[in-house]
Amino acid sequence: MELMIDFPGGDRVDAHFGPYTIPTDQPPYGGGLASAATPFATFLASIGTCAGIYVLGFCRSRGIPADDIKIVQRMDVNRMTGLVGKVYLDIQVPESFPDKYKAAVIRAADQCAVKKHLETPPQFEVTATTMGVAQPA
Repeated sequence: MELMIDFPGGDRVDAHFGPYTIPTDQPPYGGGLASAATPFATFLASIGTCAGIYVLGFCRSRGIPADDIKIVQRMDVNRMTGLVGKVYLDIQVPESFPDKYKAAVIRAADQCAVKKHLETPPQFEVTATTMGVAQPA
């Protein structure tokens, strides 16, 4: 998968892939217009939404309505580093949700690909190239 990142103006930085665009911006105190979520907020949201896909799939496969299910995501942030130290996902189910499936829906959310990548993070390689100039292989 290849993403193209561009700078459409102001403090906006957008990611494009396939037919999709994910816009990001900074808050006014950071120089932006708050026209979109920050890149970091988008990253954090990817954790809960990914878990949500697995919860939704679990419920659909068992004929359980997911309309009233919510996932509440909270984070502990290290005050010294500003880094997230722990992420909490609370799957809130209605009273009608079968008790026998509560542990299984947690296991389903645990399969989230974003979570798995954070548990075994990729390596990064950052380069700078000049557009239009052939690069050595």
